Amino acid sequence: MNYPTSNEFETKPRKIRSIDIDLLAQLFEQAPDVAFFVKDIEGRYLAVNKSLAQRHGLNEVEDVIGKRPLDICVGRFGQVPTDQDAKLLRTGRPLVDYLEMHWHLPHEPVWCLTTKLPIVDDDGEIVGIVGFSRDVRTPVENHEIPEEFAAALEYFEQNLTEFNTPSALAERSKLSLQRLARLTKRLFGLTPSQFISKTRIAVASRLLYETDKPISDIALSSGFYDQSAFTRAFRIATGVTPSEFRRQAKQVE
Repeated sequence: MNYPTSNEFETKPRKIRSIDIDLLAQLFEQAPDVAFFVKDIEGRYLAVNKSLAQRHGLNEVEDVIGKRPLDICVGRFGQVPTDQDAKLLRTGRPLVDYLEMHWHLPHEPVWCLTTKLPIVDDDGEIVGIVGFSRDVRTPVENHEIPEEFAAALEYFEQNLTEFNTPSALAERSKLSLQRLARLTKRLFGLTPSQFISKTRIAVASRLLYETDKPISDIALSSGFYDQSAFTRAFRIATGVTPSEFRRQAKQVE
């Protein structure tokens, strides 16, 4: 077998350095749990996969092209990623594995880990964004989760106020912090802190959507000390306040 020489290795990558964005979109068509996108310098979609379009209630990817998130998603659920894009385009700072809530039409809030990278031309100028948001799912069966860890998770969901730190969850699970971190990453794709935050906000968002309970009551039942702490944490995770989330969830429905 004839292998490429070192000189050939140096020259051949130049031929494939630029990859058609439509080819990337085709690649991500094979990942329905991922919303893929390429955006221009104005934050407008240049290419997306079908999963991204369908999450916004659109049938065809062509319905997304040329638009920004705020053009296809209601209220702050569209404004937040638009502002996020503007900051990245201005600063060039990547966003990596950022845990956030998206709205999957018609009425399903989903958790995603979002990664966005700046696209830089040969002159070093930022010309766009490439990225994806992947759904946070449990990729293994429940019986594969260690028994003590599973029991701790079940207890945690019923007693959210008792777990303020990863250390508390590790102690309940009878695991070291390192072992806990490996498990939450393998099972959920999250760090322990991300997992605790996601669980609390997920419970709160479900109560906001499904009930008419006062926000102060929801804050306490979701493991927060008071309504102001809940509102701050909820806004960081979703981009909206609990009141806005409740109103927009009804509007989306």
